[in-house]
Amino acid sequence: MFTVKLQACPAGTTLPLAVSAPAGCTAHLVVSGRKGQPCPPAALPVLPVGTGLYDESGTEHLRITGHVWLPSRQGNQALFCPLATARTDLPVGTMALTAMKNGLSLARITLSDKGFNGLREDQSGPAIEELVKGALTLACAQGFLLPDEPDALRSLLTRLALDEGYDLIITTGGTGVGPRDTTPQATSRVLDYTLPGFSQAMMQVSLEKTPKAAISRAVCGVIGQSLVINLPGSRRAVIENLEAVLPALAHTLDKLHGDPSDCGSC
Repeated sequence: MFTVKLQACPAGTTLPLAVSAPAGCTAHLVVSGRKGQPCPPAALPVLPVGTGLYDESGTEHLRITGHVWLPSRQGNQALFCPLATARTDLPVGTMALTAMKNGLSLARITLSDKGFNGLREDQSGPAIEELVKGALTLACAQGFLLPDEPDALRSLLTRLALDEGYDLIITTGGTGVGPRDTTPQATSRVLDYTLPGFSQAMMQVSLEKTPKAAISRAVCGVIGQSLVINLPGSRRAVIENLEAVLPALAHTLDKLHGDPSDCGSC
């Protein structure tokens, strides 16, 4: 439990959570230690996306929805600050809060030149979120839309996994053999290791629908403690492929997060 100093803000407002006031920015939230003195940066607990901040009654007042680097008034080192979105109308004052994460966090990334340029509606990304919500309890879900550029994808995957702490990152698009289909190689460059069983399960289901599925190069694997899954670009293929691995998601994420229990029959 830690004390948070608040400025008044309505529900839905997103505020930086910092251990000291960032330069040139009004500090809405400041974590304080004993006798009201600011904590050192190391005292701020790790707060991945989806973490809720609760009072003693169990009411969630804030939820972590992102992170940002902000300049510091102390020295020349920037502060890495969680972004907290108010879940209730917050008054001026201090509040003792406890950090808890109830549910998983999902980031879905749509790779599409046409979608990025506003020439095509993204139907695959929302389908991912709908299916995952039906299988897992989600504390946070966020969509991202990128052009078919491998550098942009590598950068986003790394940030979402290692900085934001998303549990599950699912991409859609760019898994074929076209000149702009670069999702698998971009993903492979940043994975710590692959999970070929996921790719094989998706391929098996896809080949039952069409022999053209053989050209898919989708890869799946792990970055840090984040599970990363490539899916094809069409809504229908997203549903077919994701349904093939949905039953394994909860167990996989449990093991990634350190569950010491035996795997049973797996």
